[in-house]
Amino acid sequence: MRVIYLPTFWTILVDFAAWFMIHLGVAFALVRFSVNRFNPGSWLFKSRNWERGGEVYPRFFKIRKWKARLPDASPFLRGRGFPKKRLAERSDAYFTAFVHETCRAEATHWIMVLFAPFFFLWNPVWVGFFMIFYALAENIPLIMAQRYNRYRLRRVLGEEGTPEVRAING
Repeated sequence: MRVIYLPTFWTILVDFAAWFMIHLGVAFALVRFSVNRFNPGSWLFKSRNWERGGEVYPRFFKIRKWKARLPDASPFLRGRGFPKKRLAERSDAYFTAFVHETCRAEATHWIMVLFAPFFFLWNPVWVGFFMIFYALAENIPLIMAQRYNRYRLRRVLGEEGTPEVRAING
């Protein structure tokens, strides 16, 4: 049940503006946190058995075919973003930072999904459910890409390296 009633034109305009602000607002907020606050070993980011060491993504979801087409918001984050399209270097420290960055990006997309139920406040119920579907369809592929990248980076890092690298792999 809607709490706020708007004419259709204004409802659509508010929907577009709200998603735009959610996407930018969450991204800008999370890049302000130190990347070290996003622990790859924490509950949200840890490896899951069903992921089969990351192999579920290329095998069942064919991620290699579509991952390159995903947007990278780092150019819009005023130098605070971590570009993920191309590797900037090939050091353990860089790969370790990249692993943490995949956690920040994943958290960003999960938080964006959490905003979807608010659209029930000013939309008909069917549109509210559509907004949940949109949030999932928009963010799940990006979450999958972060998790897939994290598996790949962990393989590159291996078990050798600094205690920090071993902690990520542990």
